[in-house]
Amino acid sequence: MNNLKSILFNRYKIISLLTVSMLLSIFLLMLRMKITHTFFFIFLIWNLFLAVIPYIITTYLKSKVKTNKWQLVIWFGVWLLFLPNAPYIVTDLLHLKISENPFLWLDVLLLTSFAYNGLILFFLSLVDMKELLQKHMNNNKVELIMYFILALTAFGIYLGRFLRYNSWDILQHPTVLFKDILYRIIQPQQHLEVWLFTFTFGSFLAISFSVFQAFQKTRKD
Repeated sequence: MNNLKSILFNRYKIISLLTVSMLLSIFLLMLRMKITHTFFFIFLIWNLFLAVIPYIITTYLKSKVKTNKWQLVIWFGVWLLFLPNAPYIVTDLLHLKISENPFLWLDVLLLTSFAYNGLILFFLSLVDMKELLQKHMNNNKVELIMYFILALTAFGIYLGRFLRYNSWDILQHPTVLFKDILYRIIQPQQHLEVWLFTFTFGSFLAISFSVFQAFQKTRKD
């Protein structure tokens, strides 16, 4: 518990800024609701809540004095299951095409604000997990794992956005989920959009994460 308090204290600034940023997003949502008299984007609050979970998991793991490999493997699996929810919010920008808000700029700002928070939470959690993995394996292996995670995240976002699966479907409907995944793997020519999305969105995440790490390194130096 003391270690958790310590890490929360060390992260006071970033957590405070994140809280302010998320409150701004919620304020923009409330403003839109007031103007349009609709709850059209209310789902963004739930999406943002899901985006916070991976960062909570890695913050908790970072607070532990010692985590053995098996504990890390279990937590890694849970973390990976929820991780796509963070950058998933970027795809909510698709809702702009059906927006009927006369103040379209407000919808752009609103969705960008939520997406920005999702990406920041995603990058912070990735940095945490990278440091946790580096305690148990060499840097080269960790780098490969990180790229694999980014690819899986992009694929997971596709499953959520276009096939409408969510994180707990792996427990509720595992057979249907795995059949859909396997079908797209063994017949990729019939599902080119899946792999095009996975490659392009994965590339976006990889480059963005590299920039984020570069900023962090510059700040430390």
